[in-house]
Amino acid sequence: MTLSSKSVAVVTGAASGIGRALAVRLAKEIIAGIAIADINEDGLAATASMVAENGIPVTTHVVDVGDLEQVKQFAYEVLERHARVTHLINNAGVGLFGTFEHVSIEDIEWLMRINFWGVVYGCKAFLPTLLEQDDAHIVNISSVFGFIAPEEQTAYCASKFAVRGFTESLRHEYRGTNLYVSSVHPGGVLTNIARNSKIGENTPEEWKQQGARFFDKVAKTSPDEAAETIVKGIKKRNPRILIGKDARAISSIARLFPKNYLGVIERIAGHKMSLRKK
Repeated sequence: MTLSSKSVAVVTGAASGIGRALAVRLAKEIIAGIAIADINEDGLAATASMVAENGIPVTTHVVDVGDLEQVKQFAYEVLERHARVTHLINNAGVGLFGTFEHVSIEDIEWLMRINFWGVVYGCKAFLPTLLEQDDAHIVNISSVFGFIAPEEQTAYCASKFAVRGFTESLRHEYRGTNLYVSSVHPGGVLTNIARNSKIGENTPEEWKQQGARFFDKVAKTSPDEAAETIVKGIKKRNPRILIGKDARAISSIARLFPKNYLGVIERIAGHKMSLRKK
């Protein structure tokens, strides 16, 4: 068991979705404390109330994970309040609708700053204290879009492939040490990421509504189920955590059909993975 009465967990993107569910699920373990972060202060406070119901000490931190100085300050504040960190879960992430032609360079930079650099900054800021622990774990949230790359997801896929590559290399660097590293690849988890996604500079406005409806149709896993799978993966020190039957299927298809996986997935699903064709 890698979660104990000495464990202190950090969860980013904890104001809603998988991050909130993770914080609440971790609070059901016998651990020393949880630090949760997000830019949504109201949502963060609501999550903290849910965590506190389980009697686990919790601190809230309003942080833009794409800002290195804010992340450094976040790490300092967590150590001031909790004295240590044993589990870092880099969960914060955003979405972006549009083809590569639709989205601007600024749109892509915005997404990469949060989805990729937010993970890198978190790992860098908390690494010293993680290495001081007898047992520590970094968990970075990638996606099934870290395995496959459908159209209209150039920026998002770039970020999630990058998170996967970064995490796997980091895992190999710390192989055989006190620090375990896992990448998480959710399939369709029913959160608000689609509704909260940004539309590209030249993306048709209706694509966001279409995308949200499509996401609601294909997302089959609840945030609570996702959180349970992640916690089980942490306990088993699983280096690659797949969430949902769709994630397991996509992972297999991507390996078996590296050149034409998208066509195979679309035939199995019975629909195209494109807003332009709906």
